[in-house]
Amino acid sequence: MNDSELDAVYTRLCKTMTQLGADKSPLFLARFALLAIGQIGDPDVVGRLVDEAAEGLEE
Repeated sequence: MNDSELDAVYTRLCKTMTQLGADKSPLFLARFALLAIGQIGDPDVVGRLVDEAAEGLEE
């Protein structure tokens, strides 16, 4: 995926969350994550991505 495609997909993700509203965004992200995990299909890759996504967010 090139930078332009990445930007387009990220924009679609953000617009979808805006359309769903703040109350449904966490559920949407959880469902999206489960679908993405299934498509990735590699537990090592998924584990690394989970760690990277959490990086810097811990209190």
